[in-house]
Amino acid sequence: MWITGGGVASWYVVLARTDLDPKANTNKAFTFFILDAKTPGITPGRKEINMGQRCSDTRGITFEDVIVKKENILGKVGDGFKLAMGAFDFTRPGVAAGAVGLARRALEEATKYALERKTFGTEIINHQAVAHMLADACIGVEASRLMTYRSAWEFDNGRRNTYYASIAKAIAGDTANKVASDAVQIFGGNGFNTEYPVEKLMRDAKIFQIYEGTSQIQKMIIARELVGRFKQMM
Repeated sequence: MWITGGGVASWYVVLARTDLDPKANTNKAFTFFILDAKTPGITPGRKEINMGQRCSDTRGITFEDVIVKKENILGKVGDGFKLAMGAFDFTRPGVAAGAVGLARRALEEATKYALERKTFGTEIINHQAVAHMLADACIGVEASRLMTYRSAWEFDNGRRNTYYASIAKAIAGDTANKVASDAVQIFGGNGFNTEYPVEKLMRDAKIFQIYEGTSQIQKMIIARELVGRFKQMM
């Protein structure tokens, strides 16, 4: 299993199964532990070469006969799954914000290029097909930014933000990928070349649909929250 920051972290927070009964309730079968990275038996693997976001130190961590003391339990035994799900409400707005930033950068690069590049005697931004891609990017960026603000605002005000955090993560992650892909399209052949910035943005964007819960997981959560809210109104 890979983990971000695995080669530079001084401490690891580990979610481990503590109820070995295969029929045990998942909500109560896991526990969090906090471990010193220098604990005997813990070995970081090689730095993985990822598709994008290559500055991230991503490594597999091996645990072999690691002795964990009782005082290293984080929270209570069996509360691990609940703590992990609660943490996502805090971390997903931050990931969404990163995705918004990437989408905005891709939009700015594509707009600048469209104002400079000429075909058929005019800047390509004057071609409707290009202008519409940029307009769609604006819609996605602004909508994603507002949902990110809303999810963070709900959390800051002490309210459960699961619904909004998942919406923000899903729309921002998908928007980052669409805007980056369209930016490459606007750049044409140049967009496929490492001399231009948008190919890197396209590679970096993909992970926003994967970590902190995939886009598909977010939609499952959103649907579940929707049904719960609807039943409360009935």
